[in-house]
Amino acid sequence: MARIYVGNLPLDIRERDLEDLFWKYGRIRDLNLKNPARPPAFAFVSFERYEDAEDAIRGRDGVMFEGQRLRVEMSKGSAEALGVSSGGYGGGGGGGTPVGPAAPRPHTPL
Repeated sequence: MARIYVGNLPLDIRERDLEDLFWKYGRIRDLNLKNPARPPAFAFVSFERYEDAEDAIRGRDGVMFEGQRLRVEMSKGSAEALGVSSGGYGGGGGGGTPVGPAAPRPHTPL
């Protein structure tokens, strides 16, 4: 599964609008729409396949939608964006830099 970030959305956007924008790129597993008090709205769209997410980025990044230029990119929290494979074709994966808090340092009195 791969998740993309969709930014610069109008505040009146609905989940159905997002589905209409992205359905043709592949099976959508999840939509997480955020409508903050101040514009712009943004969303996370999860696709079943990584390749579908890449296609959606290529097809929709920079496209005008209701007077707004969409910003579409791989989500920073997506496992694939961190260099970690979730399996599937090609196998392998892993590596990269561990993500998480740093280990505590020992306390040395002054």
